[in-house]
Amino acid sequence: MQLPDKHEGTTTKAFAGLRVLDFSTTIAGPHCARMLADMGAEVIKIETDGGETMRTRPPLRKGCSTAFGQLNVGKKSLVLDLKSDDGRDAVYRLAATADILVENFRPGVMHRLRLDYDRLRAVNERLIYCSISGYGQTGPSAELPAYAPVIHAASGYDMAHLAYQPGRNRPDYCGIYHADVVTGTYGFGAIASALYQRSVTGLGQHIDVSMLESMLTLTLTELQSSQFAVAPPPRPMFGPTETASGYVMITVASEKTFQALMGVIGRPEWVSDPRFATYAPRRENWAALMDGVEVWSRQLSTDACLLALGAAGVPASAYRTVSDALADPQLAHRQALSEVRDEGGSFRVLNLPFRMSGADTTPARTVSVLGAHTDALRDEIGLADKAPIPSGKTAATS
Repeated sequence: MQLPDKHEGTTTKAFAGLRVLDFSTTIAGPHCARMLADMGAEVIKIETDGGETMRTRPPLRKGCSTAFGQLNVGKKSLVLDLKSDDGRDAVYRLAATADILVENFRPGVMHRLRLDYDRLRAVNERLIYCSISGYGQTGPSAELPAYAPVIHAASGYDMAHLAYQPGRNRPDYCGIYHADVVTGTYGFGAIASALYQRSVTGLGQHIDVSMLESMLTLTLTELQSSQFAVAPPPRPMFGPTETASGYVMITVASEKTFQALMGVIGRPEWVSDPRFATYAPRRENWAALMDGVEVWSRQLSTDACLLALGAAGVPASAYRTVSDALADPQLAHRQALSEVRDEGGSFRVLNLPFRMSGADTTPARTVSVLGAHTDALRDEIGLADKAPIPSGKTAATS
């Protein structure tokens, strides 16, 4: 079944008409708020005069960060001094008009700024206020500083990953921010849920999202094996299989797949071999099984292996770089990337990974200059006559 691009005549965005105040920085909160923007919400990113730290992160072109742009495309930019009476007054006025607020300060910061949920709820009882933090808003670890790499270590994720690297005893280096992305995505889901509940009750609520707990959701198998002893197989069940020209990933996750793989490698008799015939002994003898697979795969190029495996319906892939993956015709078919612009030029960003038959989910096309909407927003909320906060610039070294 092919999903139509959209209902006939429909060009709407699912969250059109919603206003979001985005106080967040770095990755988790901005990722959450960008998803809201892609769905059509008006997202107002609130920064200090110097701009948030992601504006300085490479790649930089003419002082403009594409890392920042990827996370903040489609948002308006408002510069405020949150420690000043003027800045707080502006936030209170904006909060009265807002549907959603996203922040990822350390717990207690928004309270000290007098911008916490209880104060803003008094201004707008419909406000959905999403707080993202390392460990949650309360508890013995609540005020500990945290970034994604710290959460990877604290959650057990890094040590769980190490268990799949035979002969290694030092955790891996990793610059991929799993915890930020998954936490921001959970924040987005919680906000969508709160919007539905508000449509019934008429009331907003406070959402408390923990990076630690979000990261633990990725350790499905380990969560259970930490409670009930499970002997590891002699070779990790999901790992590289060597070919004559590189490696492939082969996943045997069903009896049908196992039987098909045995046919591909010319070992149909192993389907009934007691060592492999059912899951439990197959797991115990996994090293012997995969050694047999590699006797076959090492004779063929990666492309030839994938051709044979694909013809038999065995899930497999080459190990690709991100550049390789972005060149996949499948992504072009799904229009998975959009070209956007900032003051440094154009670059590509990934769209939301889902399509909707009745709504547009693609991002806006521009990344706002720091403070670009300050004057207009101050005018809207009746503060145009007061001295505005300086707008700043996009350039990281302005």
